[in-house]
Amino acid sequence: MGGTDSVSLKRIVFLTVGTTSFDALVKVADTLEVKQELTRRGYTHLLIQMGRGTYLPAESIGEDGLLAVDCFTFSSSIADHLSSASLVISHAGSGSIFETLRLGKPLIVVVNEDLMDNHQSELAEELADRKHLYCAHPQSLHQVIVGMDLKSLLPYQPGDATPVAKLINRFLGFPDD
Repeated sequence: MGGTDSVSLKRIVFLTVGTTSFDALVKVADTLEVKQELTRRGYTHLLIQMGRGTYLPAESIGEDGLLAVDCFTFSSSIADHLSSASLVISHAGSGSIFETLRLGKPLIVVVNEDLMDNHQSELAEELADRKHLYCAHPQSLHQVIVGMDLKSLLPYQPGDATPVAKLINRFLGFPDD
């Protein structure tokens, strides 16, 4: 049963960009300072789902005291990766955000500033204000990881959709009732 011991010692950071290209996020996650900070916080593996991006992170097996890095482009379902993650770093897609929160995983959402009319950033910032996740931009990811206190995050209760519906209506320009 030694396999279960090694699994419990594995602390995976799963980074997902969804079906898009978000090279700025992949590049910053591949920097030495981000990898060192994740290692310092006890994470052992960084699994990067890079989507349609062209930047290829440096894969490693965890030598030099740093976490192991692996990457892939697409998966038929990211549910298994989310389930095994100790921390999720995600693009601001609502599907990825809510699937991660539903699983109760700590989440850092990184906003893609290159997207026009970015309603995703408003959703991420609203959920960050409610203390359900951390919100970052590619250039602030390292600082967010350094300053994050995962114990301060509040579980997302998916029962009442009214606040989210009001938020969506406000983005669409409908008046609050």
